[in-house]
Amino acid sequence: MAETIPKHIAIIPDGNRRYAKKKGMASFEGHKAGSDKFREALKWCKEAGIKEITFWAASSDNLKRDKKEVDFLIMLFHQVCDEFLKDYTKKKDKTEKVMIRFIGDLSSLPKQLHDKMDRIMELTKDYTDHKLNMLVGYGGEWELALAAKKIAEKVKQGILKPEEITPEVFEKHLELQSKPDLVIRTSQQRTSGLLPFQIAYSEIIFLEKILWPDFSKNDFNDCLKEYSNRIRTFGH
Repeated sequence: MAETIPKHIAIIPDGNRRYAKKKGMASFEGHKAGSDKFREALKWCKEAGIKEITFWAASSDNLKRDKKEVDFLIMLFHQVCDEFLKDYTKKKDKTEKVMIRFIGDLSSLPKQLHDKMDRIMELTKDYTDHKLNMLVGYGGEWELALAAKKIAEKVKQGILKPEEITPEVFEKHLELQSKPDLVIRTSQQRTSGLLPFQIAYSEIIFLEKILWPDFSKNDFNDCLKEYSNRIRTFGH
């Protein structure tokens, strides 16, 4: 196991549809295998002592795909939310508690699902032991534009002066104000707009030969070892 454990890991889980094709299934059914792998990955992170996880569950582009595939994704999100709610009921009096946030254009989701997500965020908002950020309907350009709009509105109202806009001020208007130490992406070698402001100095590991449903605990531990062997300079 790695000597230096990242406090915050972000995961881009790519390759579900290619996995399904490899297995002879309908392409979108690979998302079920990806959803199961997500649950496993959460356990691995907990065992490793990682305090914060950001998981890109669906991009804004993902939710514009074929209706059958999107409906399947929505069904999986309902299942995950129901599990979160059930888990909250079981563990609300225990010491380990997880703050869960859903980040993205949630207004594009069905109301029933959006309501479940809102309920989960409200129930867990004061928890600090662990954090899980679920990116749903998320795009990096969307987040940057939204932060710019918030700042522009404050300037318009006279709350903020243009000369007061610094990187630190901009960060406070982002949806996620936490910077991953490590980003893991399966199946490809690009970040695809993940947290463009926050990952400026993150360590990134691309596993282009591994499809997300094939991602194993050994692969995960290898990533932690690789992270531990890197020297982070943060641009200095």
